[in-house]
Amino acid sequence: MRKGAEFEDFAVEYLRSIGYHIIHRNYRCKGGELDIIALDGNRLVFVEVKGGRAKELGDPVERIDRRKMKRLLSCIEEYLSKNPVENYGFEVVVVRGPFVEHIREVEFE
Repeated sequence: MRKGAEFEDFAVEYLRSIGYHIIHRNYRCKGGELDIIALDGNRLVFVEVKGGRAKELGDPVERIDRRKMKRLLSCIEEYLSKNPVENYGFEVVVVRGPFVEHIREVEFE
């Protein structure tokens, strides 16, 4: 199993434990992929999952650069064009070994 899938599995378990309903995993679009699409109550949430254990590779959050954000936004727009909703957001779940950091309400610059 690839490391990314392990991190995503861990993130899905975490999100379910706090009441999220998972709608899609690895949703493919023209610009790439959305790791997780979920419902938090009546709010649609697009979740990017990052993980890593090795400090020499840097903080996993740092791997979400401007180019990655642009691709994610393109995928989100594509998804919303097919499934329109007004209440949605973007979040990041970072898996570091057994620990999870959940960053809510991430804004695109």
